Amino acid sequence: MTTALDTRGNPAGFVEKTPEERYAAPEKPSLVGLSRAELAAALGSVGVPAAQQRMRAQQIWNWLYVRGASDFARMTSVSKGVRAALAEKFTFARPEVVAEQVSVDGTRKWLLRLPGENPGGKSQELPHEVECVYIPETDRGTLCVSSQVGCTLTCTFCHTGTQRLVRNLTAGEIVGQVMVARDRLDDWTQEGPRLVTNIVMMGMGEPLYNFEAVRDALLVVADDAGIAMSKRKITLSTSGVVPNIARAGEEIGVMLAISLHAVRDELRDELVPLNRKYPIAELLDACRNYPGVSNARRITFEYVMLKGVNDSLADAKALVKLLKGIPAKINLIPFNPWPGSRYECSDWEQIEKFSEYVFNAGYSSPVRTPRGRDILAACGQLKSATEKLSVRERMALRAMAMTD
Repeated sequence: MTTALDTRGNPAGFVEKTPEERYAAPEKPSLVGLSRAELAAALGSVGVPAAQQRMRAQQIWNWLYVRGASDFARMTSVSKGVRAALAEKFTFARPEVVAEQVSVDGTRKWLLRLPGENPGGKSQELPHEVECVYIPETDRGTLCVSSQVGCTLTCTFCHTGTQRLVRNLTAGEIVGQVMVARDRLDDWTQEGPRLVTNIVMMGMGEPLYNFEAVRDALLVVADDAGIAMSKRKITLSTSGVVPNIARAGEEIGVMLAISLHAVRDELRDELVPLNRKYPIAELLDACRNYPGVSNARRITFEYVMLKGVNDSLADAKALVKLLKGIPAKINLIPFNPWPGSRYECSDWEQIEKFSEYVFNAGYSSPVRTPRGRDILAACGQLKSATEKLSVRERMALRAMAMTD
């Protein structure tokens, strides 16, 4: 049987957005997110001799990612001449914090402003905005980072999926979110435990449709001589961009999470339309072959609990059968309602029955505690404030937060 294709070669009916804009660097670009080789090249562009570039790049790396420097004046171990030359052409700028919201549960959401497209090289278009969320817990502090302005995909249960895809973020804009969180939380001090201990690429966007920038950013974040986040504490979540899953394991080496949500192709085609391009069998085959997967480095399968849609005991049994042979844990996510959604969260009793069956089958099946619902910061709710909520929507959101 031949599958009908659309004009882009995708299965008919598949919805996949393309970026509407591109990144254009400002007149004075930031050094945040550059690799050591790129930092050395930047130093060369301001006249630093080749013999000194590697050493100077390491000094700047330390000031940026260990001490959290935000301007060149603080770099006292670098000569005044080099500092002045760098300051003329570059900055240490992070994304601009437009707004900060703090949930009743301590979750923080930052609305970050980024440069808009600059097609003619003269005046920039309207700036873009993305969201970044910090979730404090007793034993960790997790930062949820975005990879795109909007999202390539159209998952029907996800608020972010209703947005247009404006553009991919750069490596510097991704690293910059980590820098912003540490700035706002005063998390650069060398004394006491870190507040940001874990990073999840689960914010706005599909990370594997912005592969190179996500890879370069996470390698900066994981570098032992800088932010030094363990790769075992960095999780990349994908809806199933199969060709880039193996690349993620080989070139990044972080933990993998799969946004699964259904055990049958016909349902997943609806919930996660990307499934029409990469169906469940192909996705799970990529998971079985993910570089480094083991019982010590299990793949997390995310499963949002939708009332009367995917939450039956039969679904739980099928899920266990599907994942047989894959070192895995199953993260059950109570659906986070958002204004206009056609889905409801499963009843708590049903979630517990589902979790119990999965657990008894030998899989860890934690139920993710909803966090930040009152500020639209919970899983599946992120959506830039560029698209303003109406008064009616805000009232609905407040009502949901109060009755939850």
